[in-house]
Amino acid sequence: VLHEAGLDSLPGGGAEIFDAEVRAKICHDKVDGEGWLAIHKAAHQLGMHSNATMLYGHYETYEHRIDHMEKLRQLQDETKGFNTFIPLKFRNENNEMSHIAETSVIEDMKVYAVARLYLDNFPHIKAYWPMLGRHNAQLTLSFGVNDLDGTIDDTTKIYSMAGSEEQSPSLTTVQLVGLIQQVRREPVERDTLYNEIKNYKDVDVATLAVNPLYN
Repeated sequence: VLHEAGLDSLPGGGAEIFDAEVRAKICHDKVDGEGWLAIHKAAHQLGMHSNATMLYGHYETYEHRIDHMEKLRQLQDETKGFNTFIPLKFRNENNEMSHIAETSVIEDMKVYAVARLYLDNFPHIKAYWPMLGRHNAQLTLSFGVNDLDGTIDDTTKIYSMAGSEEQSPSLTTVQLVGLIQQVRREPVERDTLYNEIKNYKDVDVATLAVNPLYN
């Protein structure tokens, strides 16, 4: 019904880790892994695209991470409906798993690198910079990431409450373009379905900075 009314894509939240035992510990009140995959398969069969996430750095093992990605890889081989894979770093403040130490930056980069190699049938790997911090997110661009999300304001509180690097997450277009250009990558503005809107490859950040539309 929603698709017929104009919905053409789904977000990837709620995937967490597909393993049933881990899921019972961290998100017993959410749909199970098989249900999550079935929802996205149904969306793909309707011609919709979607994203996929993986919450890492809590109770899961390396085997659980690979199992999670393998299930996504198999569904992508079947439907080709996923646009991007988004690893999400577990943050341990203000929740029942605060006793679990957070992953190191080195471990974070390994997660992105393995994801890029393993999920070679996914066109994009995304880093959610409010969780990692803008400079660590910038670093992921050298570890397989080709999408930084995004130019947001600071009204999204759930990640800040969990102890994310960015407690007031807000980036202007100028700042985001600058971060990407600093590591010699090509900034491209895109829409939800990854259609190109504007290429900033040859745009000078100083020129953007004086334009109120980009600040």
